[in-house]
Amino acid sequence: MNTKAVFYHAGCPVCVTAEQQFVDNLKSPVESVHLGLQKDRLDEAIKAGVKSVPVLVVDGNVFHINYGAGIEALINA
Repeated sequence: MNTKAVFYHAGCPVCVTAEQQFVDNLKSPVESVHLGLQKDRLDEAIKAGVKSVPVLVVDGNVFHINYGAGIEALINA
């Protein structure tokens, strides 16, 4: 079974720490999406259920980490 995992973030210190401590230690590959730089992926993240970053989405399940910046802050930035 192929696991699809995407880590959405905004590049803030909390996001970077989450990526280093959490994502980098997963056994499955994880696509990392910097929503601050890849605004064209915002709609995709919202459709996936992302409410804040950092967040890990695994096979459609959304795992918010630390409830940092709200997705609306990224839309309006």
